[in-house]
Amino acid sequence: MSISVTFSSTHSIAIGSDFFMARRPVVDRGRNLIAHELLFRQAGAEGASGSNGANGAVGELPASASVIADVIQYGMTRVLGDLPGMLCIDGAALENELFTFLPADQVTLVLTEMPGAGAGVREQLAALRRRGFRFALAVTHRAQDIADLLDLIDGVRIDVTGRSAEELSRFCAGFRIHHKKLLAERVDTPDQFDLCASLGFDAFQGYFFTTPRMEGGAALSPTQAAIMELLEMLASDAEDAVIEHKIKADIALGLNLLRLANTPAISTHRIDSLRQAMKVLGRNQLQRWLQLMLYADHGKAAAGAEVLARQATTRGRLMELLAHKTRPGNRGQADTAFTIGIMSLMDTLFSMPMTDILEQIPVAEEVSAALLRREGYFGRLLDAAEYTEWRQASDAALGGVLAELQVSCKELYLMQLLAFEWSDEVAGNFR
Repeated sequence: MSISVTFSSTHSIAIGSDFFMARRPVVDRGRNLIAHELLFRQAGAEGASGSNGANGAVGELPASASVIADVIQYGMTRVLGDLPGMLCIDGAALENELFTFLPADQVTLVLTEMPGAGAGVREQLAALRRRGFRFALAVTHRAQDIADLLDLIDGVRIDVTGRSAEELSRFCAGFRIHHKKLLAERVDTPDQFDLCASLGFDAFQGYFFTTPRMEGGAALSPTQAAIMELLEMLASDAEDAVIEHKIKADIALGLNLLRLANTPAISTHRIDSLRQAMKVLGRNQLQRWLQLMLYADHGKAAAGAEVLARQATTRGRLMELLAHKTRPGNRGQADTAFTIGIMSLMDTLFSMPMTDILEQIPVAEEVSAALLRREGYFGRLLDAAEYTEWRQASDAALGGVLAELQVSCKELYLMQLLAFEWSDEVAGNFR
């Protein structure tokens, strides 16, 4: 049975399937975000936790036609933003009419492995390639095992979980001969990224960029140092005049605040002073803007900063929406949820333990409990946001926390879409 869920004043979507979605980042060798891998799992389906591949890693199930149809009905391009997407399908999906609606120039279709594909599959792939589709192949074996498909694919996706450097090197050598792009999947530590980059992989899917490297702490820029001090002032209820004076001391920060205040979303009247800007924004919005600016300023110099900022802003917005749903009418709770989501990756941003960061930015005990120990109501919201990133197969964990929060799969999906859209817009401003 379908239900209709309204997610804005002008859009509604009838969703016929219970499924979980993840939009997982794909980066290049410079750690720049180049694509989103879309993952869909039928909720409660047998085997939804994944199946073990040859290397013992948890495998991905391809998206079903009904799930893809639901997503297309919303608009695939709105899920992806302005970046390409990767979608895992199986051979049976090649016969489905859903390809009529997919944006061929924006989506790479990742085929689950089909050794010895027959003439029918080859004809289907060739026909879709003529329409503009591009294909990659998820592989677990050497190039000669899938030789009959190599001329129809543009790249291969290799799960690096549990594979030695020697094994990955053999994979790379085998497919490089055929001039195929190489995507390393489940690159979840900085060391794995360094290894795969050294072996010649072209692209990397995984969450290595969220893993802090504790190297004595990153050197804060003058603007970041000023922001940290301002956040402390806001937490301690400093007077407006003191905060205004501090913002004026950093020219770049002051100009950015005035620019923000003069956007149509904030004010329809011209704002010419910092005092006016602070009044129009209010303290909660000022705090939110400062938190975002920490990532934006870091992004001017650090490799991979944009993808980290997107992850943090998506978490923050999703947690805010979850708080609105589960504790309606409580603006303060939603603001706190947003703050926790944004702060949850600051240990990576600054390469320092979260405990040290919380010593510099005083927070309430419930915020500290959520960030340090995933405890309490906000800890469960943070759990939910992290589970949707799908670092590992998380069906049971995500389903459990949704049941606890009394949030349906469909409601979560629509919240994710709103969070993605908002994060994409913020990331565009960062540039």
